[in-house]
Amino acid sequence: MQLMRCSLDWTEQCLKPRQDVHIRELVGTPVQIQNGATFVIVDKTLNPRDQSPALLIQDNGGGMDPEAIRRCMSFGFSDKKSKAAIGQYGNGFKTSTMRLGADVIVFSCHLGDRVMTQSIGLLSYTFLTQTGHDRIVVPMVDYELNTITGNMEIAHRYDKEYFMSNLSMLLQWSPYSTEAELLKQFDDIGSHGTKVIIYNLWFSDDGNVELDFDTDPEDIRIGGDVKKVQANPAWRTVNEQHIANRLHYSLRAYLSILYLKIPETFTIVLRGQFVEHRNLVLDLKFQEFIVYRPQTGGCKEAEVLTTIGFLKEAPHVTAHGFNIYHKNRLILPFWPVVSYADSRGRGVVGVLEANFVEPTHNKQDFERTSLFQKLEGRLKEMTWEYWDYHCGLIGYQVKKKLPPIEPPQDSSPDMPNSGIMKPVTLNHGMPNGGKTKPVTLNHGMPNGGKTKAVTLNQNHHSVSVKAASAAAFFGKIPIVGTGLSSKRKEHGDLNKFERMKRQAGARADAHNLEIQSLSTANQLMDKETMNLIQENKKLHAKCLEHEKRREDLDLKVRQLRRELGDVQQEYDRLMVELTSLDTVKEEEHVRT
Repeated sequence: MQLMRCSLDWTEQCLKPRQDVHIRELVGTPVQIQNGATFVIVDKTLNPRDQSPALLIQDNGGGMDPEAIRRCMSFGFSDKKSKAAIGQYGNGFKTSTMRLGADVIVFSCHLGDRVMTQSIGLLSYTFLTQTGHDRIVVPMVDYELNTITGNMEIAHRYDKEYFMSNLSMLLQWSPYSTEAELLKQFDDIGSHGTKVIIYNLWFSDDGNVELDFDTDPEDIRIGGDVKKVQANPAWRTVNEQHIANRLHYSLRAYLSILYLKIPETFTIVLRGQFVEHRNLVLDLKFQEFIVYRPQTGGCKEAEVLTTIGFLKEAPHVTAHGFNIYHKNRLILPFWPVVSYADSRGRGVVGVLEANFVEPTHNKQDFERTSLFQKLEGRLKEMTWEYWDYHCGLIGYQVKKKLPPIEPPQDSSPDMPNSGIMKPVTLNHGMPNGGKTKPVTLNHGMPNGGKTKAVTLNQNHHSVSVKAASAAAFFGKIPIVGTGLSSKRKEHGDLNKFERMKRQAGARADAHNLEIQSLSTANQLMDKETMNLIQENKKLHAKCLEHEKRREDLDLKVRQLRRELGDVQQEYDRLMVELTSLDTVKEEEHVRT
């Protein structure tokens, strides 16, 4: 039953507050998957009484025995014993189904301890209002397999009068007017599984059913117009068709990202077509991985890995925000932790699984605890930091430069003397070999060669460059050995004016040499950066290729497992029949 409930939650984020419906609540939580379900079916069906549209949701999980279905359909009961569960048998199922339609009928088959049961329950707003009940009445009936006769019979736990009273209410207010029609609904369930039919669906203000089954025959949509996106006309269609926008009106789009990781043995079938799982991480470019370690009271609560990057369509697609999963199930899709009114943060998307915070009862948000508030603050910081350092990659002006790239510490074999050069002092225009402090320009060296400072002294102006830039100086400037004074003889006929001109010229030469060295080093750095970017693109392309191959193989495996599930279901049915036949034979043998 839990596998279905996610389907109901979906529309809570898609419609107005008065129209909050929750299909995703019915489609799944990890609990039912762990109970052996291999598929869930979501489709349109018809109410046989008036041929009005109804919603069908069915799985082949373990099903519910009579006690479990009563817990499921009773208000205020919760059975959250498993740490993997995020909502077992609470009010989510009741409130979600009632939001989709006025009435819901549940069929569940359970096989356990060699006892096969079939249970039917009805939760009907129409029944309660028209009969004037002042309390919630949920009619239910249960059947057990008689292994001797092979027939389903009234469960012995209830007397016949109680059973007939509940059956009478079911036949009056459900879509089925005879007991045979009710029992026929178990034919396609098999020995275990659950079927939910929601009928008398609600209408919107314009008089149409809120759930749109007609616009797309392979999808279920929220009725009404598609949300218009404010974007450049050339990119408006791309924005409107992006998953971040479609998930708000398309159930197929939402179910494709409902799980962070989907088991190979599990499939969602919507309107007769498989729902392809979509990994949002693969929609990002220029990815970075950030580890967040939340703490309370000085103790580390968890370690969360966040993948952050730009959408592949950025900057043309305006969507942004974080997709936060809890125990593999999506809680907040594209949650905008920051506003991008000034474009800062535009197109930045993150994906993470936050199991250390608890979702609200309707699975649409998280409890606003101090841990969650800290997470929100950290996600804002991640967004700003990523944007400030990477926005230039999608065409925006970089507001913060990347940290400088430190050259490798290993000596380059291509450099003479292991790439280490002794300091060479160049003294120009300095009386008495005046001393200066070196100023070092930290720019990347090709081949990672190490150098010691090369100092150019000109009228108290000093520049220290590495070997790649120093080579440009050697052809123009006389070199004087280390530790020697470069005092030049001044001719007596040079007047003060000439000395001043030479000093000014030397100062200008030093400035020009500094600019030249900076330009050379920047070119080297830009080239190295471009090489890294190109290499990263190649690796990313290979990763996408491998991921595509893996998805193709996963699809084949799921198809084989579905076929295996059908075979297993048929095997279970035959075993039930065989057990019944063996019992009959034993009885006949005893009689003879």
